[in-house]
Amino acid sequence: MGKNLQGTGLAIATRFSGSKFAAKYGLRKPAEKLAYLGTKKGFELVMKQMAKKKKDQPDEKMMLDAPARHTMFDLSLSEEQQMIKDTVRSYAEDVIKGLGHDANEAMNLPETYLQNIMELGLNYFSVPESAGGAATSWSPTTNAIIAEELAWGDFTLAFTTLAPVGVANAIVKWGTASQKEKYLPEYLGESPVMSAIALQEPGAFFNPMKKLSTVATKVKNGYRISGVKTLVPFGGDASLYLVAARYKGNNRLFFVPAGTAGISWDAAPAMGLRAAATGTLTMDNILVGADALLGDKSFDYQAFVDLGQLNWCALAVGACQAALDYLIPYVNEREAFGEPISHRQAVAFMIADIGIELEAMRLMVWRATALAEMGKPFHREAYLAHVLCAEKAMKIGTDAVQLLGGHGFTKEHPAERWYRDLRVLACIHSGLHL
Repeated sequence: MGKNLQGTGLAIATRFSGSKFAAKYGLRKPAEKLAYLGTKKGFELVMKQMAKKKKDQPDEKMMLDAPARHTMFDLSLSEEQQMIKDTVRSYAEDVIKGLGHDANEAMNLPETYLQNIMELGLNYFSVPESAGGAATSWSPTTNAIIAEELAWGDFTLAFTTLAPVGVANAIVKWGTASQKEKYLPEYLGESPVMSAIALQEPGAFFNPMKKLSTVATKVKNGYRISGVKTLVPFGGDASLYLVAARYKGNNRLFFVPAGTAGISWDAAPAMGLRAAATGTLTMDNILVGADALLGDKSFDYQAFVDLGQLNWCALAVGACQAALDYLIPYVNEREAFGEPISHRQAVAFMIADIGIELEAMRLMVWRATALAEMGKPFHREAYLAHVLCAEKAMKIGTDAVQLLGGHGFTKEHPAERWYRDLRVLACIHSGLHL
């Protein structure tokens, strides 16, 4: 892996300790402890220290308060969000980015990837403090920022990282008390949880809001489920699936343990997401327990799908940002006819368009997640974000290949991998959950 995890942790802690937030709140020493205490405890220490410093900090001089800012136009990140963003970006740069090519070629995850990335503590931040985790609130915006930064390192590895987190988020938001007690403790253990949401179905023009072909029926001792799901990750090694099925005229989610009799998984490599080892999950009249139905009548399937769409959009934003960051130095250094190709208007305009489209994608995603976070209707905004991101992500992927010329067609450069991975937005509807 190039760097061991302790070295990476030290690099992250060192980078944060030199930031303006560490200087402002006197967090240099706590930051140095971050790598050794573990991300969960380390973040808790930093947050408590920041809160204490804010409380004890006296007014420097008598001044009028700054004008109140309307939240609609306040697009700045909180200090906590900025710290998380910087930490995840550092991990993506130091660890994930270097693994993408080989994982894609092997069509599987690096052997210890899921175990190693637990150092980031994402599992802990999916579980409420009341259940032993570190989450103090539900924040789709923060989750989108994390997804974006992970995807900056590699789209597919970010997808596999967040697939189990998506299951945990759905349980926390809609699960019953008994379901939370049963499943959430697994996310607090020392081994990575391999679980995934199974929503996508084979067939043209699949729409998750329409009548699903996977059907569940109530029986005396549980539920019977039959159907087929596609683009399911983890090469059949997942321990738990959260399966979407039609039940009593509505689309609902069911817990399906991997070892259930009648369930089978077949490899079905896709154009992109190669390292995720995607395949087809077939359920032939399987029987699951009476507590397998996620949540109760308050379950909001539309919100579930919309949050999933936004997570895919956030991944696309991160990959597109990686493309832009790669392309700018390339076109400035690559020479043709005695000058950098960036001096050509056609090239400069393409780079400018990528920057504009990327900012539009990011703001649309943040707008939708902010509305969701405030408990306001966000379906329209989530739909618009997905439409925009699906279109622009494919364009940016195509432009990245084009701008690299012959290099864009080779595996020596990551553009062809971005091109294949980003196209998934146009054909998938969920499978993640913020």
